Amino acid sequence: MAGRKMKCNGCGMQLVVPPEARTMRCPWCQAVTPVKPYDPYGRTEDPVRQAATWMKGLLSNVSNKIDTIATQINSYPGTTTAPSYANYAYNPPVSRPFSFPSVHGRRRAVLCGLCYRTKRYELKGSINDVHCMKYFLMEKLGFPNDTILILTENERDPYRIPTKQNIRMALQWLVQGCRSGDSLVFHYSGHGSQQPNINGDEIDGYDETLCPLDYETEGMIVDDEINATIVRPLPKGVTLHAIIDACHSGTVLDLPYLCRMTRDQNGRYLWENHSPRSGAYKGTSGGLAVSFSACDDHQTSADTSAFSGDTMTGAMTYSFIHAAQSAPGLTYGNLLNAMRLAIREANIGIRCNGPISSLLRKVFFTGLSQEPQLSSAEKFDIYTKQFVL
Repeated sequence: MAGRKMKCNGCGMQLVVPPEARTMRCPWCQAVTPVKPYDPYGRTEDPVRQAATWMKGLLSNVSNKIDTIATQINSYPGTTTAPSYANYAYNPPVSRPFSFPSVHGRRRAVLCGLCYRTKRYELKGSINDVHCMKYFLMEKLGFPNDTILILTENERDPYRIPTKQNIRMALQWLVQGCRSGDSLVFHYSGHGSQQPNINGDEIDGYDETLCPLDYETEGMIVDDEINATIVRPLPKGVTLHAIIDACHSGTVLDLPYLCRMTRDQNGRYLWENHSPRSGAYKGTSGGLAVSFSACDDHQTSADTSAFSGDTMTGAMTYSFIHAAQSAPGLTYGNLLNAMRLAIREANIGIRCNGPISSLLRKVFFTGLSQEPQLSSAEKFDIYTKQFVL
């Protein structure tokens, strides 16, 4: 069921709240506003139109703000000869050599969006996902612009094209010099895959992988490498959140514990132990690593317009941002359930005043079978631990 827009009694800001909410706390002025009960007879805004309006508004803000900032960032003085990316249907303008942003920010993020232009497996929504995530981190959570590193095919700097080597460098930058109190984010929207595991560490016999732009020639990035690069170095007091919108991504960070939700409606769960049989350590150096992924290891994820009507996005990225900004103060369990519910409703259609209309079925029946997953370096109570980026 889609959220509703309510005005904060303190500052007048329009906030989106879930139907079951009775009060809402404004993330800007902290004022508490009573929420009118949800009207089941359809006298609230049409959920289809509301979802489309929300996404169009978000992308409009992204277009007006984030793209302007990106243009300023990429307008570097000086020129060098840039390498050719003809194989990627992209020929970047000349720019000065890449330099990493400052690593002294207490909150920093790496956002990767891959469309694989001109390929038969081209994606349409990945760069939209990155722009929306950057807007969410900056405008809603206060992440500094100069501590967010973007890798997409649209970047002018050739070192910010999401090739295998550039993604590796970006992940190393993300954890470089991190110390207690730091909050790190890794968002990836693109293709994911699997390959046979050769060391016997995987329960299902497969390593999960990310597919960089040049994976056909340079190979994929395997979960063991991702774990070694951004999980194991985390010292005490550092928190890493990974948001992975890709197929086969349930355990792509190779974290020791996977939250296995029951399929009933009572929210029960258990932590499934995925520690390697060899005894290899896959945890952190005292910090906390948590991953939200688009689907289970055996599932695929979708690039879809089901949520917005005409704008392509990753189903997981959309549901994550929508849930996280609609109800500040969510627990990890509430957030995971909200994401799953959004995708489930998009798949089966939203009932509004009786049977689903043919238009609703056309817009919302997407065939999505993915179930977002939560994995972690340590066990915790998902319904009491508050989600904070």
